[in-house]
Amino acid sequence: MMEQRITARKNSLIQQVRRLVSSRKAREQDGLFVSDGTKLLAEAVRWWPGLDTVILSDGVEAQVPDHVRVVRVPEEIMAYISPMETPQGALFLCRLPEKTEFVPSPGMLLLDGIQDPGNLGTILRTADALEIPVALLEGCADPYSHKVVRSSMGAVFRTPVVQTTWAEARTACAAAGIPVAVTALTESAEDIRGAKLGTMAVVIGSEGRGVRPQVLTEADKALIIPMSSRCESLNAAVAAAITMWQMKL
Repeated sequence: MMEQRITARKNSLIQQVRRLVSSRKAREQDGLFVSDGTKLLAEAVRWWPGLDTVILSDGVEAQVPDHVRVVRVPEEIMAYISPMETPQGALFLCRLPEKTEFVPSPGMLLLDGIQDPGNLGTILRTADALEIPVALLEGCADPYSHKVVRSSMGAVFRTPVVQTTWAEARTACAAAGIPVAVTALTESAEDIRGAKLGTMAVVIGSEGRGVRPQVLTEADKALIIPMSSRCESLNAAVAAAITMWQMKL
């Protein structure tokens, strides 16, 4: 395995990494995304066929396939390109996957406008652990931003991320005979503990506004997670985790 050494901030790769870290548009244009850390690199080596380039700080070693480009940089360059306050000395570029077709299935989650990267990554991590299919509807955070990849603890490498639209998901679920339920604080909402979630596709709404009015109107039923009257709502990732656990019962 041959290593290239880069010491200049103005190097084209170094500048590309900074663009990819900060811009979803740049990631989509270049067909690449960035992640960091030795643990996530090990996950990418094991699971992700599109591992493209690995950048390592001096003194940091990693097991990398022979076909992957390896670049060695001084610690100050790693600090310049890493999105982490305390870089682990390993940053890597992966090719974005081809679009994954949406295939409806009973016992799946539909995420509607989950914009917080930490919440989205946590949901994907939990879904990976419980083997729950997930699809992202409009308005969700970029699943290949470094924050989502990190908070998913590598789940994006292990389980394909499906992105679709509400119109496509609703039509496909209806054609497959899968009822769509939404989690919502409405008077007509059914207690989630009595619903057969394993037969449904369940929509989890965004952190601030909840499920979009259109989705709420067009869904087959509404579900509610019972909680103390002192509490207004649950964190989106927590609500998703409870829903997924109920799906497995």
